Amino acid sequence: MKTNNNVIYLGFLYSTIFGFSFMFTKLTLAYVLDIYHMLAFRFLIAFVVMTILLLFKIIKVNYRGKKLRMLFLLGLFQPIIYFVFETKGIELLPSSQAGIMIACIPIIVMIFAFIFLNEKITLKRLVFIMLSVFGAIIINVNNFSGGSIRGLLFLFIAVLAGAIYNILSRKLHLEFSAIEITYLMMGFGAIVFNGLSLGIHINKEVLLDYFKPLTSPQAIIGFLYLSILSSIVAFFVLNYILSKAEASKVAVFANFTTVVSIFAGVVIMNEIFMWQQLIGAIMIIIGVYFTQKQELVMNIT
Repeated sequence: MKTNNNVIYLGFLYSTIFGFSFMFTKLTLAYVLDIYHMLAFRFLIAFVVMTILLLFKIIKVNYRGKKLRMLFLLGLFQPIIYFVFETKGIELLPSSQAGIMIACIPIIVMIFAFIFLNEKITLKRLVFIMLSVFGAIIINVNNFSGGSIRGLLFLFIAVLAGAIYNILSRKLHLEFSAIEITYLMMGFGAIVFNGLSLGIHINKEVLLDYFKPLTSPQAIIGFLYLSILSSIVAFFVLNYILSKAEASKVAVFANFTTVVSIFAGVVIMNEIFMWQQLIGAIMIIIGVYFTQKQELVMNIT
């Protein structure tokens, strides 16, 4: 029971951090060339910070003699494929439609976990996962309008990448620690997104502006949140709980980020709060909480 409760607390922690990241992303985008420029700094700073911690022996990694091929594959799916295709999809679709697509990740994870990890799909778990998904749909359905087929395809690829990441991280915990997985993810992100962003800057002949965002205190604050909290801490916690709990139970926490992003938008950014957001948020919270607690209830009864 203690382990289950720890998963719940840590799950809400990482999803809360991710939820506030949307607000910091919006604030930071005003100082960068594009989203890839922001992602470049996000993962570069995260990788540098983790490398410093590694040099001072505050954290430890040991890849010697281990099968790195699967770990590199995980790094390819998350953060590379996921962020690239999520970004392209959001550019081509209304935010409501994008939100609904991303909310489907727990369903795909549940299916993949059943196929590849032999995780059981109980009726209670299915009901509560679907409740959280429908809650996210209710929140995002306002002003729903059609988008491009290409945008839907891009987001579908992002959803698949996010689901595959959950499955791979769950499998890899037998050989790699959460720190080792997170460190490689940050390194992958730093190399790929900086290479991509540098190419864009060169193509647009604005290479001299590459480090210009670092002259803004507001941008630096945003980068620090996105790199240290939203990348290092949140991904470490996510990788850790994936080593302790079934992937289908962990994935459902992703929908709680929607609740946190609404709270941040309304309370901090003065965005309009609508009644369907409240209903959807309640459904998500109930769905997420009882997805974790239902095994405890079954064991007690």
